[in-house]
Amino acid sequence: MALELTQEDFMTPEQVRRLKAHARRTAEEARRTGRTGPERDWAILHVALDAGLRVSEITALRVGDLLLDDGHAALIVRSGKGGKERGVDIGRALREHLTSYLQWKREIGESTEPDAILFPSPRGGRLTRQAVYLMFKRLAREVALPERFSIHSCRHTYASMLYRASKFNLRLVQRQLGHASVRTTQVYADVLSQDAWEAVNGLPQ
Repeated sequence: MALELTQEDFMTPEQVRRLKAHARRTAEEARRTGRTGPERDWAILHVALDAGLRVSEITALRVGDLLLDDGHAALIVRSGKGGKERGVDIGRALREHLTSYLQWKREIGESTEPDAILFPSPRGGRLTRQAVYLMFKRLAREVALPERFSIHSCRHTYASMLYRASKFNLRLVQRQLGHASVRTTQVYADVLSQDAWEAVNGLPQ
């Protein structure tokens, strides 16, 4: 089935900032009280928003899938759609956050061996997709985001922001998202047409 999107599938930059700020602040408060869940939630949300991974890809990440070098940082997705492996480049903010997150895992006694699950459940296994879905819904509700948004909205929002930031480089977006065909990625170009944006903003005021 072809991917179908409209403008309402994307969070605005202001909504993204509000969501990130709330998750970060909640994690910082939780550190002081010894709660671990919010720290993990903030890291998951940051990966979803700044790397555009699918939920199944996030829950499958292991510590060894992080490449956090100063010169080049990336996440290695080994369980992508269709069983394909890919590297997803990440920016400085997410690299620094994940570096800090690994240090936090060590402090609370969680394994940071390469094979260790990056975002384990409270029981130590892999998080379920439903758990991640509910986590996002809770954070979104706490900052009064529209009910229509879900954790998958983070992937769409990331794609839209990357498409604009890359000066409409569709092939780059395709590679980062792990789409087998650029035709799938084309939907973002169709929805986020620069020509349409310029046209509507050029209408008489």
